[in-house]
Amino acid sequence: MTEPPYDLLIKNLRIVRPRISGVRPQDVAIAGGKFVRVDDSIAADSAKQVVDAQGLLGFPGLVDAHMHTGIYSPLAEDALTESRAAAQGGVTSSLNYFRSGQYYLNKGGPYETFLPEVLDISAGRFYVDYAYHLAPMDSRQISEIDMLVERFGVTSFKIYMFYGGYGLHGASSHQHDFLMIDPAEKYDIAHFEFVMRGVKRAMERFADRRQYISLSLHCETAEIMAAYTKIVQQEGRLSGLRAYSAARPAHSEGLAIAIAAYLAHETECVNINLLHLSSRKAVEAALTMARAFPHVDFRREVTCAHLCIDYDVATGSLAKVNPPIRSREDVEYLWSALLDGHIDWVCSDHACCRHEMKIDGGRPDDIFAAKSGFGGTEYLLSGLMTEGRRRGLSYNRMAELTAWNPAQRFGLPSKGDIAPGYDADLAIVDPRISFVVRSAESESAQGYSPFEGLELEGKVVTTYLRGAAVFADGRIVGEPRGRYLQRPY
Repeated sequence: MTEPPYDLLIKNLRIVRPRISGVRPQDVAIAGGKFVRVDDSIAADSAKQVVDAQGLLGFPGLVDAHMHTGIYSPLAEDALTESRAAAQGGVTSSLNYFRSGQYYLNKGGPYETFLPEVLDISAGRFYVDYAYHLAPMDSRQISEIDMLVERFGVTSFKIYMFYGGYGLHGASSHQHDFLMIDPAEKYDIAHFEFVMRGVKRAMERFADRRQYISLSLHCETAEIMAAYTKIVQQEGRLSGLRAYSAARPAHSEGLAIAIAAYLAHETECVNINLLHLSSRKAVEAALTMARAFPHVDFRREVTCAHLCIDYDVATGSLAKVNPPIRSREDVEYLWSALLDGHIDWVCSDHACCRHEMKIDGGRPDDIFAAKSGFGGTEYLLSGLMTEGRRRGLSYNRMAELTAWNPAQRFGLPSKGDIAPGYDADLAIVDPRISFVVRSAESESAQGYSPFEGLELEGKVVTTYLRGAAVFADGRIVGEPRGRYLQRPY
């Protein structure tokens, strides 16, 4: 008897593809971890296993382009729990920003020895595929950029623009200790320039990978934030997230974007990603810089949190993040920019920070004492669907924002679509199910959510990674099988 050619056949799936219009019911055949056939009708006896999707939506597995695994908890723990949360939300590729210094592995030194340790810890602990963006923190790490591209397939790098005079949570005068760099080193605008020159050098050397080599920037200015934090605290008129937003004002983002854009122009580092834009001023600055320097390929990112909640959200300090959650007016402007095609992808900026670390027990109501960052990858697609559908955002555009665009930018050309030849990564969604966010039901170890109590519409019911279910029937399936994505992948 001849063995069926397909490992898995999913019938009656309403397929959501990027770059096309409309959703149509089709069958999907999978073999060897790849999509091999998409057709109106595929015979059931052609596959070893057949699943009836019963008309549910099938999105390409999400590429969450901005996560932080291992920042507040040991990487070995975080990889397990937070990749489970990713799978719960339909994410199949977790792209994590990582650096040396305090938090993460709490050590400095060259990436030549640092990154192998990261990869050794990660191996066998991710339930989804994963990759790392790296931040060159000193001159030695800048010199390693070519090596990281060639040996480890790291094609994306990062600058935290505010670290020159600011820490992860507030003003700091001990940056060398925080960053774990030599006292002779400076993490300043000149350093940013030299990082850009290092990335440009790699783009020239690896011309075949040029389109996938890019630099991401967290755009806030330390001097503005330090001055405004002092003003806000001295005046004492504001509290909570409103105070934090005022202490890290939107024009700080705009100024940082202008500086970064000019440096990109000066250094000819032309693949630039502007991360987690949170405000009208940030987006307007980004668009102004794109017009000023049309030869620079700017990509603009927003997070699901900045699209779904504002600074009056009931969860208060639990929603502290950098850059801050902003006003409702800023939220609506971000949506306007997204609907106008000015935003390239939506991510979670997931950084699991457990409650006992997030909130200062002695000062629970002091926003400036709380830690920055929170998880949310498990709500990325549902949040975008909830807020997007009521504004007329198509499913196809959602697939572009959460899968196709980040996959293309970050060197994952085998991810982000449902078509023959692509990895069989799939998020099956029931758009009829609405649910209330309850942190107790999340796979994350965080224990709370800034989205707690929000009602979301559209729930991921099954997630497939390379043709195998990793989340189904409300639970994680099997053991971790995520692979390190050496890029281009």
